[in-house]
Amino acid sequence: MSLNESNEILTFLKDSQDSFSALQSIAMRTSGDHQQQAIDTVGEILIDIKNNGDKALRTYTQKFDGYDPDPIEIPESEIIAAWEKTSSTLKEALKISHKRIEEFHKLQIPSDIELKGDFGELLGRRWKAVDSAGIYIPGGKAAYPSTVLMNAIPAKVAGVKNIVMASPGNKEGKINNIVLAAAYLAGITKIFRIGGAQAIGSMAFGTELIPKVNVITGPGNLYVTLAKKLVFGEVAIDSLAGPSEVLIIADNTAEIKHVAADLLAQAEHDPLAASILLTTDLNLAQNIQKEVKRQLNCHPRKEICTKSLKEWGLIVHCQTIEKCVELSNFFAPEHLELLIDSPEHFLDKIVNAGAIFIGPWTPEATGDYLAGPNHTLPTSGAAKFSGALSVETFMKNTSLIRFNQKALNQTSKSIIELANSEGLYSHAKSIEIRIS
Repeated sequence: MSLNESNEILTFLKDSQDSFSALQSIAMRTSGDHQQQAIDTVGEILIDIKNNGDKALRTYTQKFDGYDPDPIEIPESEIIAAWEKTSSTLKEALKISHKRIEEFHKLQIPSDIELKGDFGELLGRRWKAVDSAGIYIPGGKAAYPSTVLMNAIPAKVAGVKNIVMASPGNKEGKINNIVLAAAYLAGITKIFRIGGAQAIGSMAFGTELIPKVNVITGPGNLYVTLAKKLVFGEVAIDSLAGPSEVLIIADNTAEIKHVAADLLAQAEHDPLAASILLTTDLNLAQNIQKEVKRQLNCHPRKEICTKSLKEWGLIVHCQTIEKCVELSNFFAPEHLELLIDSPEHFLDKIVNAGAIFIGPWTPEATGDYLAGPNHTLPTSGAAKFSGALSVETFMKNTSLIRFNQKALNQTSKSIIELANSEGLYSHAKSIEIRIS
């Protein structure tokens, strides 16, 4: 159901309770009967992949993507050739992006903990990388080399030994050359030309040709997201990412052309993408539609942008920046831009956001490509309880506990008391037998 019931390209609201319900509608835009139908379809696909492996994988690829994935695995020579065909300027851009992402993620490597207790006992926590990871890269008509880097680099930094990549090809079964070039730069050599729920299933369960992995990361359409949800427990996943979204808080210092460009940068992703403006400047609120329409003239993705903005675009005129922040925290945006005077004064008040872009020289595109922090972020309100993909996504921690005799003697009464309170006789006995 569309948010927009007017003839304008974006819905306009004054500061009122309607703003909360409008934001809630945007956050819930992918739920409903269609999702339940998709869940049933995805469930059937996953069972088939689990039972029939590569045979089922080929069948679904031909059915949904229109090509026979033979061979399923991309030859390493093709990956190398893709890098060699890449222009020198794009190679340099990819290298700069790789360097900045890697440097930032190296700072995320968690430290082991070791603590000596009151009675000489040793307590700790140890971090280790998972053995294997599968990264999913959307494909077909689109190309996302940035997503390759944002998923592969944290896995590499974490120390994952075995990384595989799945991405759907075009109608001829070809994966975009720039995507392969990014994989080459990131050191990914096992790449499979498959997509959709069937690709997630193949990495979760393993097939004759595709190894089972421990963690699956990467964005995708509704079917990919639901597949990740259904295989969770068989493997770990990064998140359940929905359609992308940006929320811009702007005042009278914001340039109207900047705001319009940033709204369109989100809208061009997908008809389900959401572009939201919360502003204290009535002039900006009243004139942004005209500027958006001006920038849409001759836009190569005009149809997608228009559909996105008409159905899920929103402008709210607020009386204060504090009210804008309140609405933003309620929505918990994936991307939050602060185009306001002295944005640092409001940072502590923002508690729910995937990533915050501070000031007029930090459009969201900086984070999408090479700022350094990960661009795989929580959507649809998930920023209320989760954050960006990170090095820790590809790691697990183990608790270490070593009591000595003194420590056990000194704590035994409390352990026995607690065990008995739960009715667990042998728990208490396992202590008593050692101290008697």
